[in-house]
Amino acid sequence: MGVGADNKTVSTSSKFTLQQFEEEKEEVELDKMTPGNAEAMRLAKADHLPTETREMWGRRLEFVLASIGYAVGLGNVWRFPYLCYRSGGGAFLIPYFIMLFLCGIPLLFMEFTVGQYTRLGPVHALAKICPLFKGVGLATVVISYVLCTYYNVLMTWALYYLLHSFSPSLPWQSCNNTWNAVGNCSTGFPGNATHLQSASQQFFDHKVLEMTKGIEHAGGIRWELFGLLVLAWAIVYFCIFKGVKSTGKVVYFTATFPYFILFALLINNVQLPGAKDGILFFLMPNWSKLLEVQVWVNAAAQVFNSIGISFGSMISMASYNKFNNNILRDTFIVSLANSATSIVAGFVIFSAIGYMAHIHNLPVDDIATDGPGLVFVVYPEVFSTMPVSQLWAPLFFIMLLCLGLDSQFAMVDVAVTFIMDGFGKKVLQVFKRKELIVLAVCSLGFLLGIPHITRGGIYVFQLMDHYTAVVSLMFLAFVEVLAITLIFGVRRLSVMVENMLGKKPNLFFRVCWQFLSPMLVLGILISSIFQYTPARYGKSYTYPFWAEVVGWFISLVSIIWIPLGALHELWTTEGSLLQRLKKSITPTVDLESVSEKPSAESIALFTAA
Repeated sequence: MGVGADNKTVSTSSKFTLQQFEEEKEEVELDKMTPGNAEAMRLAKADHLPTETREMWGRRLEFVLASIGYAVGLGNVWRFPYLCYRSGGGAFLIPYFIMLFLCGIPLLFMEFTVGQYTRLGPVHALAKICPLFKGVGLATVVISYVLCTYYNVLMTWALYYLLHSFSPSLPWQSCNNTWNAVGNCSTGFPGNATHLQSASQQFFDHKVLEMTKGIEHAGGIRWELFGLLVLAWAIVYFCIFKGVKSTGKVVYFTATFPYFILFALLINNVQLPGAKDGILFFLMPNWSKLLEVQVWVNAAAQVFNSIGISFGSMISMASYNKFNNNILRDTFIVSLANSATSIVAGFVIFSAIGYMAHIHNLPVDDIATDGPGLVFVVYPEVFSTMPVSQLWAPLFFIMLLCLGLDSQFAMVDVAVTFIMDGFGKKVLQVFKRKELIVLAVCSLGFLLGIPHITRGGIYVFQLMDHYTAVVSLMFLAFVEVLAITLIFGVRRLSVMVENMLGKKPNLFFRVCWQFLSPMLVLGILISSIFQYTPARYGKSYTYPFWAEVVGWFISLVSIIWIPLGALHELWTTEGSLLQRLKKSITPTVDLESVSEKPSAESIALFTAA
């Protein structure tokens, strides 16, 4: 008996020693990895997550180009120039750059930090940062995915225009086509003649869209657009199906080519008659506008929406970085490149609008517009009067495709990252390969986009855009900033930066995170609430009540996950209500493991083994 007892004791001790040896050996193996993958493995092990090595960008430049490509989208071309001239011209640049440095750059740095440190997508990263607001991460995935389902419709229209721009004569150039209503068609902009439409407007309305009188009249599918929507999603799929390995190579073209076209158009446009008047109209400062609160709110909203805060994409893309990548440098590169592109686009757009005003002897104000009407109505009309129009039209629509595709890559990748982070092993048991998971995500996005390519689809598009990008986004943004900067805390955020970069963020970033950025986001949210207006299409069409209800449901599809996530966290946490609240705001992200070094005993033990 005594021998048996002694043997049992020795066996238990041996097991303990062996287990300790295996743990220390595993820790040394982790420290031999790159810092990023080592940290990811530690965090995964601590949370019982799969411990496969996470894929990474091939080069830092790929991450920078992908981030610039995502931030620089169609809004830089059709939103910023119009907003600038309506908000004081050159004077608008003052509040714009103030908001960029007080809100845009600090919050982008914040999202890069969260993504790169945790090496997780927005859902699981924010669940570690603040479990009570874990629903925020899921809300960012939902809003990005909803956005990508109709954003690709813009790519469909661009493909349609691109194919038609190779015709012997541009089809939107005259009123002698079967789709034109000859009695009210004008070969040029009609100015104050409200009963007339330009030939380019009729091409968009009657040929491209074949639009009905309202959302209540679906009118059937536009089969030409259906085929092009399939092509648009196929392009997206083949650019991202290998993850960041394929996306990182594609962005070398899609993120850089638009700049060649923009500068080529700029050089061409400034030489056109009337271009100077358009540029002056764009930049002429109206200093009195600086006294209007709405101008400052517009500047903050433009910075926020353009950079892409709270869509989850920046967190997702940063999660594929090496752990010690210099995200501070990348933050400034992405933010300033985005703003510079907006300003260059303003010169390109308004030089062309000035030219059109000169040709048709109209005020610039009668032609200037924003939104899809600018790139699918005004600019095609510009090309129809330009020298060498057959060259400029295809190049312009290829540029639009590149601008849109970069943003689309990032929004679709958010959903894929969420699936792989949370359910990777289980889903792979069904789909076998990640490429098939990406195919499923793209296929679902295609199906959800079909309502937009019906004859009444433009009304669905406008309704979705209004309630997704305007109503729910700012609420989501405020809750995200609240969870990270105020509940998780600036001190912890600073420790994350220090662990990755070797030094804490300076006082400017800490003050912005703690006070200025949350107040600015709250101000934008309050302003959005007080200035809410129902969705409209054009100047005359108002949506029926049932469509407004659908719009609010679209808004709730994303933000409902915030309270649901909080309730789930409180329900599943043990203890009294106060204890549950305390646990729910306690982060689970490991802030110390990256700075730990293996002990000398561990190294010796591993070497001996």
